[in-house]
Amino acid sequence: MLSHFIDGEAQAPASGRWLDDVNPATGEVHALIARGDAEDVDRAAAAAKAALHGPWSQWTAERRAELLEQIAAGIEARIDEFAEAESQDQGKPVSLARRMDIPRAIQNFRFFASALRAESLGAHPTLGVLNYTARRPLGVVGLITPWNLPLYLLTWKTAPALAMGNTLVAKPSELTPWTASLLAEVIQAAGAPRGVFNLVHGLGAEVGQALVEHPDIVGLSFTGGTVTGRRLAATAAPMLKKLSLELGGKNATLVFADADFDQAVEGACRAAFLNQGEICLCGSRILVERPIYDRFVAALTEKVKALRVGDPADPTTDLGALISLEHRAKVEGYLRLAVEEGGTILCGGERPALPAPHDAGAFLTPALVSGLAPSCRTATEEIFGPVATIHPFDTEDEAIQLNNLTRYGLSASIWTEGLRRAHRVAEALDVGLVWVNTWMLRDLRVPFGGVKDSGVGREGGAHSFEFFSEAKNICVKL
Repeated sequence: MLSHFIDGEAQAPASGRWLDDVNPATGEVHALIARGDAEDVDRAAAAAKAALHGPWSQWTAERRAELLEQIAAGIEARIDEFAEAESQDQGKPVSLARRMDIPRAIQNFRFFASALRAESLGAHPTLGVLNYTARRPLGVVGLITPWNLPLYLLTWKTAPALAMGNTLVAKPSELTPWTASLLAEVIQAAGAPRGVFNLVHGLGAEVGQALVEHPDIVGLSFTGGTVTGRRLAATAAPMLKKLSLELGGKNATLVFADADFDQAVEGACRAAFLNQGEICLCGSRILVERPIYDRFVAALTEKVKALRVGDPADPTTDLGALISLEHRAKVEGYLRLAVEEGGTILCGGERPALPAPHDAGAFLTPALVSGLAPSCRTATEEIFGPVATIHPFDTEDEAIQLNNLTRYGLSASIWTEGLRRAHRVAEALDVGLVWVNTWMLRDLRVPFGGVKDSGVGREGGAHSFEFFSEAKNICVKL
């Protein structure tokens, strides 16, 4: 049973209600989750508020940095346990969680520990006057994180929030609560005072909304869908809460004829289908310059067909299960829509025949779709699954136009050997992140976030510190 973690201890839900935690690869219930509500959020916020003004407020930056390092070491010591829990909750291969998700969570804490030690705030001396900047914690902060990269994204917010001296109330997705509970254990064991990190499980409408509405929670960092983000913003804005929204994406992979062909095929495949295509940064629209289009489609189709779908515990598995049967049905609905819109499914989109217990899991083979108009729904709406559409273009300007066609603007990747073209196109794309001849290569110092319907604000390095703190200018006449 996964209880809340409030004021330094596991606590049952006030209502006495519980939710099933289902393994999407088997359909089996493997745990019960506390079903929180506004009363639980109130208890957590009260604990966080008390901790904000307790001994935690006297911790130096160095001591907080040491705490982050202890948390990183605690996760690292249990890396296999975390990886297996992430896989059982989310459906992704254990090998992927062990290779990507959990190491990145460890890196998040170590990076922000180092960044905190290196932080230097501005001072502006003039004749007879000194202006300098000080930081103080934002206060009690709410964190709401999604189901696709559960620990990865929760720690991406938790680490800088703790570094700045805040106290937290976190709500993970009800579909993937397990590693959040393990993280609470690690944070407590690392020596965080009671009430500094609080965890409330439950549904978005019951816990997430209560977090946004709570008067003592002064800031909210949310990663999730655009529709939910709009709803949270509508509630938070009149309350003047500080808000960070990392939302959806319909990202493009732009392949020019002068690109390294094999690397571009490999990169496009990985960008489209890593983590079952359930990453906001996935390149689900592949735009290919016409002289190499037919050859590229043929090579990519063979590459996609070779991806292995199956048991997440098998180290040879490339794609595990989707997050739920309901989500698989949604993805299958888009594949039917693609055919209705004139598309051709070149491969995939089928439920693989797997032995028990995985025959009851939410598996789907990766699908590549051609022949669609770039402006159709399948090519412009976020599907968030193993589906990629592929389209030809004739000129650089057309490639830019096609990239900018959707209401989203999170990321893009450009594949070309032309240095000037790479810079020129990158500048013209309406997105927050651009990769050139790579994808998902991250430096945690740089800003992360999107434009248009992909979000508000930036995370990463100093941007995270700025969000989770208040800057104060102090002017002294000498």
